[in-house]
Amino acid sequence: MSKLQAVVVNSLDNVATAMATLKTGTLVKLSEEGDTTVELREDISLGHKFSIHQIESDSAIVKYGEVIGYATRTIQPGEHVHIHNVLGNRGRGDLSKEKP
Repeated sequence: MSKLQAVVVNSLDNVATAMATLKTGTLVKLSEEGDTTVELREDISLGHKFSIHQIESDSAIVKYGEVIGYATRTIQPGEHVHIHNVLGNRGRGDLSKEKP
C-alpha cells in the first residue's frame, strides 16, 4: 500500500489537504488507485489545502463536504488555497451561512 501525499475527505470537496510538505511540480495522487492526480503549481506545506479542480471566483470552497469559505479569485488546480485567495466564513458573525 502506497502512502498518499494528500487526502480528500468527501467526494464533494474541491480541495485536498497535504499530508507532507510538497514541492511545486509534484504530481499528487488523490486515491490509492492513482486514477486522480493534480500537479502542484506551488509549494504546499503540511496540513495546507490545494485545489483539486478549478474553482471560479466567488465559488464555494468545500472541505469535509462543508463550505468553509469562498474564492476571492479563480483558483487553478494545484494552487494553494488559503487566506490570500479565500474569504473564510468560519467564526464570522457578520456573514450568513449561505452566501448571498
